Amino acid sequence: MTDAPDVLTSLRGLHTPPPPGFDQRVLARIGLDPSADGYVLVDGPTEPLFVAFTDRGVNHVLSARVVDLDADRFATAHRARFGRGIRPAPAPAALDAALRSGRPGKLRIDLRGVTEFERAVLTKALEIPPGEIRPYAWVAREIGRPRAVRAVGTALGHNPVPVLVPCHRVVRSDGVIGDYVFGTLMKRALLGAERLDVDGNERLARSGVHLVGSDTTHIYCYPSCRHARRITDRRRVGFPNAARAEAAGYRPCRDCRPGGAQTA
Repeated sequence: MTDAPDVLTSLRGLHTPPPPGFDQRVLARIGLDPSADGYVLVDGPTEPLFVAFTDRGVNHVLSARVVDLDADRFATAHRARFGRGIRPAPAPAALDAALRSGRPGKLRIDLRGVTEFERAVLTKALEIPPGEIRPYAWVAREIGRPRAVRAVGTALGHNPVPVLVPCHRVVRSDGVIGDYVFGTLMKRALLGAERLDVDGNERLARSGVHLVGSDTTHIYCYPSCRHARRITDRRRVGFPNAARAEAAGYRPCRDCRPGGAQTA
């Protein structure tokens, strides 16, 4: 015979809807909202994170620092955004791997509730590899809205699942790292944890170099592109923009796709 405390423990771990016919009053009696999303407090790449999720995937990430490690304050923020409560639940199996690798991998992301434009922006941000950065103008161009640079910034600022959807890898077109939902210091820390030379990239941008090419392959890239980082100093050529690179006979990298990049 199963002990009652064990049953209650199992019920508290539920993070998907109970089966049809389940008496919802049982959950109410132990203080649980059956419609609530599950959540965990985990170690992120640079600091602890509250992560909430539905049966369709992770839908909310918040730096625990922002709410002073207070789960009640996270619950308030979550309800304000999604209209649902939260309850402790086992973490999705792929969450730890996603946080360690900087890629969602098998982790599902639940983006219900964002607009079609925001979904396009966030999906494009997912394509940026760990340790690399792209300007807002790149995202706008890639989603077919080249003039919507400011709107791209707004969409990234509304990202409900930062860190996992890497809006921190999108920077200002002048090369400055720029703002972040959890503060610029965390943005720089996240990029540093991914082994990006943040200061080096900013120094290069301040010198007027926004793209680099190899004088052997005649291919140009964003400086953070993995191919660009393999170019030796002797072979590296800097360009202020794509037009100057292409006028010099260089073609854009097929991976980081810098063609048409804007500079401030």
